[in-house]
Amino acid sequence: MKNRNIVVMGVAGCGKSSVGQALAAALGQPFIEGDRFHPQENIALMSAGIPLDDQHRQGWLETLAGQLAEGLADGRGRVLACSALKRRYRDILRAADPQLLFVHLTGTPELIAPRMRERTAHFMPQSLLDSQFADLEPPGEDENALALDVADTPENLTRAALDHLARQPAQS
Repeated sequence: MKNRNIVVMGVAGCGKSSVGQALAAALGQPFIEGDRFHPQENIALMSAGIPLDDQHRQGWLETLAGQLAEGLADGRGRVLACSALKRRYRDILRAADPQLLFVHLTGTPELIAPRMRERTAHFMPQSLLDSQFADLEPPGEDENALALDVADTPENLTRAALDHLARQPAQS
């Protein structure tokens, strides 16, 4: 269950950081806040209400994949909070670790929008939520992913992810 790479994914405001931090703490693994790796250009665009395109995300995702590769190499694993909205984005991350688990936090715009309004210290404005849902390609059945509904509490979501990990075969 421990020492593997996990990406907590989903649209902005779904709780990736909260669940990711709790999951990392429970597993005793490093937590990586993916937003901290955005170049200033990306932050400026999002702050101005301009959605990122694939080109803007490419280098950022490659940097995050490097973080996951380090987790695989040092055997400690990482828990990464990253939107990973499209399959091609997840493919970039998965290239660093083919056994990567995605914990997809799902929810409706009606549930997530009020949460975004309450955030004060984040550069992603609520106006970009629709573009996040438009870009979202939920993981397919052939991807190693667990979908969890954010209508539940962060504590219960973390517990569900831990229970899922406990049922998975050990990594080699």
